[in-house]
Amino acid sequence: MISKQQKPIKSGFHAKTNADEIIRGVNLSNKVAIVTGGYSGIGLETTRELINAGAKVIIPAKRVEIASKNLEGIVSKEDIIEMDLGNLNSVKNFTDGFKENFNKLDLLINNAGINITGPTETIKMHDVKRVFDTNFFSQLNLIQTVLPHMRSKKKGLIINITSIAGYLGLPFWSAYCASKASFRVIAESLNIELKKYNVNVVNIAPGDYKTEISFNRVDKLEGTSPYFSEYKNVINSVNSKMKHGRDPKEVAELVSKIINEKNPKINYLVGGLLEKKITLKNLFPDKIFQKIIMKLYN
Repeated sequence: MISKQQKPIKSGFHAKTNADEIIRGVNLSNKVAIVTGGYSGIGLETTRELINAGAKVIIPAKRVEIASKNLEGIVSKEDIIEMDLGNLNSVKNFTDGFKENFNKLDLLINNAGINITGPTETIKMHDVKRVFDTNFFSQLNLIQTVLPHMRSKKKGLIINITSIAGYLGLPFWSAYCASKASFRVIAESLNIELKKYNVNVVNIAPGDYKTEISFNRVDKLEGTSPYFSEYKNVINSVNSKMKHGRDPKEVAELVSKIINEKNPKINYLVGGLLEKKITLKNLFPDKIFQKIIMKLYN
């Protein structure tokens, strides 16, 4: 049953095709998708992309009022459902309600996330746990709740929006980097486990894009910290890169491309040339690559 705090999920498809979808060859009519964090940044552009392609998109949101405002004219209010991703009972109520009202789920996009910055020496463990709960454990829990349905239908696609930060250890971003790196390994394991059920799990790792993630962070460093000067240099550098970052619509377009692929890769990197070539770090000695990172982030 759906909890009293949650609005019922109404079935039915309200999406329509348009010229843009036909041009790109993307037609998601009669497809059902769940997009977490689907009302800002990359998530918002992904929601818009899927709607334009004809999909039925359900948006779970802790802050329904904000989500409804951001998605006005894009997603109907009845498709924005209250759910606290960090609350296991809330996730269960959401998925139970979803199962009652739909007999299919074609696509899950895990996009919600928060950030934490600071010297690894002094960041609070409860803040680290909060970041892992949002960026990893809660989204893994959502995957576990939808997999029985996808497995029984022998069809499904899960896309995790991770980060380029999951490929390297950025200074003062250690906990965030670790939380994003976790899904890289989980996806590799899941793809082997789910191969015979025709369910694919894909990671997209964006570089510097204009999103709120750099500002939606836990940041409590005191000016008396011995790391304060270097920390501020790094944060200022990151904020500048994000301010002049790329259009998040690029990531949404990659999502559409992956949906259309019969045999998608497990990991995709998207961003500038340097960011997309970050895996070449294996060609450099560790200390040399470390110097490159230090130079990039002042």
